[in-house]
Amino acid sequence: MLLWINGPFGGGKTQTAHEIQRRLPGSVICDPEHAGFGLRRMLPPGLRGDFQELVSWRQGVVEVLDLALTRHEGVVIAPMTVTDSGHFAETVGRLRELGHDVRHFTLLAERETVIGRLRERRAMHLMKRAGGKAVGGKSVGGKAAGPGRESWAERQLDHCLSRLREPEFAEHLWTDHSTVPKTADRIAVLAGLTLRPRTGGPLRTRLRQAGVGIRHIRFD
Repeated sequence: MLLWINGPFGGGKTQTAHEIQRRLPGSVICDPEHAGFGLRRMLPPGLRGDFQELVSWRQGVVEVLDLALTRHEGVVIAPMTVTDSGHFAETVGRLRELGHDVRHFTLLAERETVIGRLRERRAMHLMKRAGGKAVGGKSVGGKAAGPGRESWAERQLDHCLSRLREPEFAEHLWTDHSTVPKTADRIAVLAGLTLRPRTGGPLRTRLRQAGVGIRHIRFD
């Protein structure tokens, strides 16, 4: 089974994916964004744009996820924002055509909620940069630093929220008043999966989520 977790940038996809993976024995995360950023880094800076526009990304994601789903016995989790109908058909739709059990979920929240999450994530970026990895608004090597990426995400937010509300991107899960563990529980129930019980209190959960956020900061 593939759990494709969609949603706007800053919508909680990565946190939810890691919560499920931590509590679902045998599950793995296969993040399509890794392939996208790899392809993007291959291009000269002036040619770098939205990697989802590359046919090689869409085909590569299907090939890799098809391999993982065929050879790996556990659940595969893919946290990835996709708002274009054609791209959705060429990835999620194609995997279904190949016979895989794909459960697609879109995490939604009100605009103000997502903006707050993005700004919180921006603060994490600034803390990481303060550790010496970036100077003068640029990271080592001259790549754009994390906060710029969050500003880009804010500019895309209205489009993402509008598109992802469409019926083709169901099942929709509203997360404004839901914690990450509760969202993971809802996905598991809808997919017919059983997660291990939650462990630790609110502080431990918060620290664990902060660790996931810091590990997934990118400066390109």
